[in-house]
Amino acid sequence: MAGSRGRKDTTSPAGVGDEPAPPARDLLYDTDERGHFFEQPARTTTAKAIALEEKHYHGHRERLRARFSGSGDGALADYEILELLLFRLIPRRDTKPVAKALLDRFGTLSGVFGATPALLQEVKGIGEAVALDLKLISAVAQRTLKSEIRNKTVLASWSSVIQYCHAAMAHEPREQFRILFLDKRNTLIADEVQGHGTVDHTPVYPREVVRRALELSSTAIILVHNHPSGDPTPSRADIDMTKTIVETARPLGITVHDHIIIGKDGHASLKGLRLM
Repeated sequence: MAGSRGRKDTTSPAGVGDEPAPPARDLLYDTDERGHFFEQPARTTTAKAIALEEKHYHGHRERLRARFSGSGDGALADYEILELLLFRLIPRRDTKPVAKALLDRFGTLSGVFGATPALLQEVKGIGEAVALDLKLISAVAQRTLKSEIRNKTVLASWSSVIQYCHAAMAHEPREQFRILFLDKRNTLIADEVQGHGTVDHTPVYPREVVRRALELSSTAIILVHNHPSGDPTPSRADIDMTKTIVETARPLGITVHDHIIIGKDGHASLKGLRLM
């Protein structure tokens, strides 16, 4: 059938023996040069925006560092102090929104550093590594405060004791019962967490408290626990438990100097309130 020789075989597989068809997007840009004008300005604008943003936050970082270097931390707001710290932890990002988000979420710098890694990671911009870095900084701060009372007469360094206990316990999500064991000169021998409880209760066993004091040859102790609710007002259970420990320890020559209750924004002393 001579008439069919020049006719293309439409029954053969698509593309066999032919040049591959260009993608639809390439066809658009090959046949309509307006595509170049639609696409290129967007890429250029994006690149310029990124460059301007980087220039902005790098300049901001230098200005903030200069203020801190020249005038100290008193010249900076809390969010700026936190932002300055986050420069090191998040090197290629504007950290001001992250710092403000952390303070909005946790209220204070103390709240930020007292938060658990899991809660910190709920804030946009905080990943696992940054959360752990913040907890490391918190641990360094706590140990620094603890060093202020180590090998010193604790009763003569009372404000340092309160600062340390607040840093260590104020933002714990569960009740924590801690004991400071002292020698006959009222120097700190040991600082131990004796138990963890729920959001409003920690089981305390007076005989175990006294037994541990005898093991350490401690002649005096200070009881400390936190109220996760934030209110340090002692409960009736707190008062009764303290009296039981005092009565158990006294015959064995162990003095209970105080029972301190730590809240988020303050503390209560049962000794100061004349409740023991």
